[in-house]
Amino acid sequence: MPSLPNWSNGKSTQADAPKIPVPAARAIVDCAVYVDGVRLPGKYTHRAALAEVRSRDNAFVWVGMHAPDEGQMQDVAATFGLHELMVEDAVHAHERPKLERYDDVMFLVLRTVVYVPHESVATASEIVETGEIMVFVGPDFVVTVRHGDHSELASVRKSLEQNPERLAMGPFAVLHAITDHVVDSYLSVIQLVEQDVDSMEELVFNPRNTVAVEHIYLLKREIVELRRSVTPLGLPLLQLTQPAGGLVPKEIRRYFRDVRDHHTIVAERISEYDEVLSSLVDAALAKIAVQQNTDMRKISAWVAIAAVPTGVAGIYGMNFENMPELGYKYGYQSILFLIASVCVGLFFLFRRNNWL
Repeated sequence: MPSLPNWSNGKSTQADAPKIPVPAARAIVDCAVYVDGVRLPGKYTHRAALAEVRSRDNAFVWVGMHAPDEGQMQDVAATFGLHELMVEDAVHAHERPKLERYDDVMFLVLRTVVYVPHESVATASEIVETGEIMVFVGPDFVVTVRHGDHSELASVRKSLEQNPERLAMGPFAVLHAITDHVVDSYLSVIQLVEQDVDSMEELVFNPRNTVAVEHIYLLKREIVELRRSVTPLGLPLLQLTQPAGGLVPKEIRRYFRDVRDHHTIVAERISEYDEVLSSLVDAALAKIAVQQNTDMRKISAWVAIAAVPTGVAGIYGMNFENMPELGYKYGYQSILFLIASVCVGLFFLFRRNNWL
């Protein structure tokens, strides 16, 4: 007899329905077989593509995925023999750039960055957006996993397909092309960030502008995020240029040296921006301190001027019978003239000393 819903407390509770797994094909953006650097026509599943590759010589498969869930990634991992630790990193993302090797499979994590356009650095809430690309490279396959909407690899694939000689070098040629693409995007981003740093520097040192320190902190926070995404990639790139391990062909290692040089340029410029912003924070705080000191001098000057009539009025406000000048005919006018003279004299004295 089928179970009936429980209507106690006005709510219907039923046993949780089993979760229907989503096929891995939903997360696969593109899957292609390449033989001697030329893409074979037709569409393949990841299993059929691997079977086709292993029936040919000088062939490999490139599977591109976007934000797969655990079940989808497990399906692909079972087909290509990927380690479970790789699968965990690929699903959960938020990894630092790193290079790992599991037997004859190499696993590279790349952080992608994109510049977020904005009208002014003083009003921006976000300047740099980050994503991730994981690349699994085996003897006859490449599996790429993307997290983030800005890190598309379609242009990289199209460029490689137009260069069969490079693509014929195998899966590590794809790894180099992806790494080169990511590092080139770093160069584009830091050129735009440099404009923001220059704008902030101009605002801070312009005497007519008042810059909130929070704006500098925001830009510095974005630089820190950029540095965390870029700088750790230096060690994996160094490892890819070394012959130890024997997985990366010698010809491809030469290309990785060029990528490493570009990465070094980016990392150095990011460090420079960080130092500049630290100096701008100090300059902005010094500017605020100077402004506060100026305000305190103005307040003190006006208090000194206001103390004159307050003091005189306080003295003559005392109810004593025998006080000087109480019987003088022009005593009231004389006191007013004295107060006005002293106040005007103090005003010009403070004005000459730049207190007012």
